[in-house]
Amino acid sequence: MVVKSEDGRELRSFRFKDEDESQEVRAVERRILLETLANQLPPDVITFSAKLAKIERKDSKEMMLELTDGTKISTKIVIGCDGIRSPIAKWMGFSEPKYVGHCAFRGLGFYPDGQPYEPKVNYIYGRGVRAGFVPVSPTKVYWFVCFNSSTAGPKITDTLVLKRQALDVVGNWPSELLNIINNSPDDTVIRTPLVDRWLWPGISPPASAGKVVLVGDAWHPMTPNLGQGACCALEDAVILARKLAGAIRTGSGSVEDAFRSYGSERWPRVFPLTVRANLVGSLLQWDNPAVCSVRNNVIIPKLVRLGPILEHTNFDCEPLYQI
Repeated sequence: MVVKSEDGRELRSFRFKDEDESQEVRAVERRILLETLANQLPPDVITFSAKLAKIERKDSKEMMLELTDGTKISTKIVIGCDGIRSPIAKWMGFSEPKYVGHCAFRGLGFYPDGQPYEPKVNYIYGRGVRAGFVPVSPTKVYWFVCFNSSTAGPKITDTLVLKRQALDVVGNWPSELLNIINNSPDDTVIRTPLVDRWLWPGISPPASAGKVVLVGDAWHPMTPNLGQGACCALEDAVILARKLAGAIRTGSGSVEDAFRSYGSERWPRVFPLTVRANLVGSLLQWDNPAVCSVRNNVIIPKLVRLGPILEHTNFDCEPLYQI
């Protein structure tokens, strides 16, 4: 991992194994991850580009799902992993995720003849702006630019405009970052307002309601400042599958019990991470010149230790074959 200031000065360089032998970072393109998971399922069990319009309880045993194309699906169990703006979470009484005060551009630099960057996580810190990039394949490099904004701003669908805006934010930053952005196909560039939802105990609804349960961003949307959003969703899936398998295999508990047990086990993990991600983001988005100077000249070079920073990534899901 390499951390630089916006003028290209190196503030700190880490080797994961030197700092903490238990730590590692693996960057994976989202499309590849989704395809890999989908390929483990029987053919024709996934319907892509299907959007939920409405969910309602049909009777005491079944739910009715209505898609935007008019298709209706009757089901006994609903696992809502439908993202930050989940209609299922809304139906269960969850509040809308809250905007945290900064937005992010993200994209994928493409080098058909091979990308030239070392396998390192690279961060660049400015005043109220930060950026980063990491290779995800021999030909692709993921990048982001996060910037302060008092409002979420209008939704922009013109990807050429988005790329231009991202370059404007980091106009005089290190050339390697600008090169990656310029080498990103327009259709890979997105801009999103960063949001989260804090699951306050005794206030927020539980993760399940009867035979309906939430997973991932649908339940606990968090900012990407710790890199744990998708990771926590995968953890959710493993634990939920294990709870359901146990209920089915032993016959000693109901699906509702399995869902409640899943929620009880996962909440102590996801709530603190959501809060921590929010606080870390707020600290990293400092725009006060004096505070940024202390960050760049004291905190990062002399005080930061990699082990404690990445301790939150430690999660033992145990062997998956036990599911």
